[in-house]
Amino acid sequence: MLRFFSRLLPASMRSNTVTIPVVRLHGTIMAGGSPLRQNLSLASTVSVIEKAFAVEAPAVAISINSPGGSPVQSRLIYKRIRDLADEKNRQVLIFVEDVAASGGYMIAIAGDEIFADPSSIVGSIGVVSASFGFPELLKKIGVERRVHTAGRNKAVLDPFRPEKEEDVERLKALQLEIHDTFIDLVKERRGAKLKDDPDLFTGLFWTARRGIELGLVDGLGDMRSVLKDRFGAKTRLKLISQPRGLFGRRALFGTQGGEGLSAEGFAERAASGLIAAIEDRALWSRFGL
Repeated sequence: MLRFFSRLLPASMRSNTVTIPVVRLHGTIMAGGSPLRQNLSLASTVSVIEKAFAVEAPAVAISINSPGGSPVQSRLIYKRIRDLADEKNRQVLIFVEDVAASGGYMIAIAGDEIFADPSSIVGSIGVVSASFGFPELLKKIGVERRVHTAGRNKAVLDPFRPEKEEDVERLKALQLEIHDTFIDLVKERRGAKLKDDPDLFTGLFWTARRGIELGLVDGLGDMRSVLKDRFGAKTRLKLISQPRGLFGRRALFGTQGGEGLSAEGFAERAASGLIAAIEDRALWSRFGL
């Protein structure tokens, strides 16, 4: 309503305040979710991204703090941002907080410009797969693993069996394909800004200060300062957040249907959540966080 009446005022009396929608994409990237950690996926972010682009503004600001995760979900989020930017003819400005590495950096290159704190971590343009192996543990506790398959490769990389060299080679071949996709995307988006450095696509990561020299980052600065410098001192930042229900988030370990869990189901979900939390902690700690 205020916007409607402001249009009726003479230009000299109109407010020159610019509102910039802000989206926070913070957490590890993966499909699904866990009650013990904050995850990013297309499903969990699409509504806020679309709401941000629905705001009439010259740009959308996106804050990223992610050590990476699923390459598929990373690219889906990246693509949704770019599709909306092209559709709405909107500039996208990315602001890195602690880290935008691996899949986090893949999302970051959806921006027309990337800004970061001098101590932010960027890069890690590579692919990693991690798991655990328990064959010796099973022997010690007297447990026999029984697996029956139709298809000789259905039990590839079973964590309860010794690794096979051919299985590892097959996994590495898949990783190289995914890595090539990542590299092509970075080259497409960063173009001539990238420097010819032999370590650029090896999975190494750097501070944002070094990232500028490599062409991974465009400038140093925090969101509020950069936006006010670009759009004026009266620029207002509008955080776009997920809608919350009457009772907030679902109870810890609650099911989607709201039904209770059996003791076995509760224990299974608790164990799954604990492992997920450990994996999450390992991703962040890789960057000293």
